[in-house]
Amino acid sequence: MFVTCLVDLFRPTVGFAAVKLLEDAGCSVEVPAAQTCCGQPAFNSGDRRDARAIAEGVIAAFEGYDFVVVPSGSCGGMIKKHYPELFTGDPSWALRAERLAAKTFELVSFLTDVLGVETVTAGFPGSVTYHDSCSGLRELGIMAQPRALLASVDGLEIREMRDPDVCCGFGGTFCVKYGEISAAIVTKKAAAITETGAGTLLAGDLGCLMNMAGKLMRDGAEVKVRHVAEVLAGMADGPAIGEPRR
Repeated sequence: MFVTCLVDLFRPTVGFAAVKLLEDAGCSVEVPAAQTCCGQPAFNSGDRRDARAIAEGVIAAFEGYDFVVVPSGSCGGMIKKHYPELFTGDPSWALRAERLAAKTFELVSFLTDVLGVETVTAGFPGSVTYHDSCSGLRELGIMAQPRALLASVDGLEIREMRDPDVCCGFGGTFCVKYGEISAAIVTKKAAAITETGAGTLLAGDLGCLMNMAGKLMRDGAEVKVRHVAEVLAGMADGPAIGEPRR
């Protein structure tokens, strides 16, 4: 499993939930200690040299595994779609990047599309709305998969928001470089979320979730925010994103 920086530093429970889901599906899961950032911030900022150096380390750390699973559409998209770009013109590294890309999958996509998982045994008493993160949707085609598994969660009701596939305004370094535009986008997204009346917001990308959670909390909205893996794994009994520890 490729843990991702945000999961490691801000929301380790997502990593534990991902491991549980994979093990419940029959996988033997390892988390290589040598893994680092996927290099996406550098890549998106135009720093191809450092992005490539980081990618070389990731490729080396994960070459010995059957699959690489990522609880993030953006980091999964970086490895799967953009690593091969970084090594264009370098036949040796390009082949290694392509091999890694071919066996890398976002978590829910891997469970449904590769392993054929159709149901989970979790329960969640309440209504949720789901945000389709940009990278997962547009780069990896993730939309129906999380909804299919959520439909099997006992007691859960899905309430679709208006424009669930519209960006939340995070965009990684975008929200830093274009703060006013980012704030305007997340304001519209927060309104769409609260309009549903759902008690919980779910998504598959922690960066998006942290951005939306921050806006909802500043607005005083009583919407809890969680990664979809936490609900699917039956591990949604702890504090939501942004809530203090009990």
